[in-house]
Amino acid sequence: MDGMTCRCAKCAVAEKICLLENGRGPKGCPTQNETESLKDALKEYDALDLKEFARIASVQEGSCYAYRDAKPFVMIPTKSRIEELIEFSQRMGYKRLGMAFCGGLTHEASLLSEILEKHGFEVVSVSCKVGGVPKERIGVKDEEKMRIGQFESMCNPITQARILNKAKTDFNIMLGLCIGHDSLFLKYIDGLTTVFAVKDRVTGHNPMAALYTSRSYYQRIMKKE
Repeated sequence: MDGMTCRCAKCAVAEKICLLENGRGPKGCPTQNETESLKDALKEYDALDLKEFARIASVQEGSCYAYRDAKPFVMIPTKSRIEELIEFSQRMGYKRLGMAFCGGLTHEASLLSEILEKHGFEVVSVSCKVGGVPKERIGVKDEEKMRIGQFESMCNPITQARILNKAKTDFNIMLGLCIGHDSLFLKYIDGLTTVFAVKDRVTGHNPMAALYTSRSYYQRIMKKE
């Protein structure tokens, strides 16, 4: 883009070119300027497995709304994330699902596993604390632990990924891995992965809550320290 930075998050154009056939974009719009990137990406979609995955993902997206033939169309969502996960996995013909979860969300992982199993899936689940390796192994000091003076297992996302790779899972689910640990999991997992929930210790694992209240109850995050 000739040295320009893509800032789609700040686009103020009402009739966006990425949404409308005759739309327009602002200066630096990647839909207008990143033609080579777009061309290269579309070639990737031509691979049969990826094309089918992308197709089913779009079909799943459309199926989550009611009265789609109404004019004018008004969005009426009908499915929760867990319903989407079940339906998408069924549409793809998946049988064995992998789950990498945070040890602090063991109860939630148990519920999710039970629900998925009731829908006919085999679930291979691995806690982030697998291996029971002390945090000192990666250089964490005692005063840097959650519980100072006590034994604490390190989160072990690389082992989580390797175990799921070994199990040859069809599709993988991340549930509540910490920031950074989720990155390592994604780096080392072989198969495609979706996120069921992300960790947010304050908002009940709903990080969007901080955004929605960033100009009211949570406005302190809008200010520099």
